[in-house]
Amino acid sequence: MSDDAVKEELLAQEGEFKKLYEEHQACESQLEELVGRPVLSPTDQSEAKRIKLHKLALKDRMESIIRSHALQAAS
Repeated sequence: MSDDAVKEELLAQEGEFKKLYEEHQACESQLEELVGRPVLSPTDQSEAKRIKLHKLALKDRMESIIRSHALQAAS
């Protein structure tokens, strides 16, 4: 089963994964809004960095869930 198929299955069935995915998407939107500004203040730059780190942590957790689910499915 491909990662995309596992992701789709988890989005439909796994509450934690869906919450992480939605939060990741929200971070992406916030980040796009911030970097779309013509000039970023130091506060904006710090916020962008914080969002990127949080987004990465969310992605790492989602990848961990995908790997775990794929291993269980293969067993």
